[in-house]
Amino acid sequence: MNRTLNYYITKENAGKAIDFFLKSHGFSRHIISGLKTHPHGILVNQLHRNTKYILRSGDLLTVTILESAPSEKIVPVPMKLSIVYEDEDILVLNKPADTPIHPSMHNYENSLANGVAFYYQKESSPFVFRCINRLDRDTTGLTIIAKNSLSSAILSVMASRRQIHREYMAIVKGITPISGTIDAPIGRKSDSVIERIVDYKHGEHAVTHYTRLTYSHTHSLLKLQLETGRTHQIRVHMKHIGYPLIGDYLYYPDYSIIKRQALHSCRLIFSHPITGIPLEFTAPLPEDMKRITCSL
Repeated sequence: MNRTLNYYITKENAGKAIDFFLKSHGFSRHIISGLKTHPHGILVNQLHRNTKYILRSGDLLTVTILESAPSEKIVPVPMKLSIVYEDEDILVLNKPADTPIHPSMHNYENSLANGVAFYYQKESSPFVFRCINRLDRDTTGLTIIAKNSLSSAILSVMASRRQIHREYMAIVKGITPISGTIDAPIGRKSDSVIERIVDYKHGEHAVTHYTRLTYSHTHSLLKLQLETGRTHQIRVHMKHIGYPLIGDYLYYPDYSIIKRQALHSCRLIFSHPITGIPLEFTAPLPEDMKRITCSL
């Protein structure tokens, strides 16, 4: 989506070229190159300037990020969205179960991307779907959508630097220790396109922390924090230590008390990509998991 940002140049930033200033504020080379192609992409005191222009104290630098085309192959589809937070730069949603993040070969219309595309269809500018923390189809909870290329670039860097704190809740088989840390590399299973395993020889570094919140004689409710973001990390790690997530069709297909993997993204803590203001969002357990925990 289109986004206009105004920067009032202080004495500290006087003497810097526009491209240097923008890079220090999270603009990638690709975004800066795009700004150059629009006559109103970069303005200083309402006059068009190139990126080598030297800023002066008191200048008003106006940057307008324009989307040229919407995401391809994402059909807008009416869908009830659970919006936790929204501003000009980000959208935070509470994703339901049985909803993939993106369309796929066999599922063109029942994805979160389809619903978000419909939600923004009323906007005059094209909407590009940019999901920051992707959740599995049957994992519920909080996910961040970047509404423009700048917030996406900054949030992606934050994610790679582990500056987006993520907490999950899961119900697993068995009674776990009160707390623990799983430090075990994860890689792709050799005979599967989807499945992952702990692989100490070829896997990528992966660390998961967990705390037991409550338990019964057969199951435990856990809170988990991720240091890394490997595919299926929580699911693979918990199976590896002998406490698989219930209802997990890949790693523990026991559907006796729930019909999908009992995993929920319950908390996100991060700084706003543009303003830097600290943000924290929570989402309560969905009904299917809440029902189980009432008996623990």
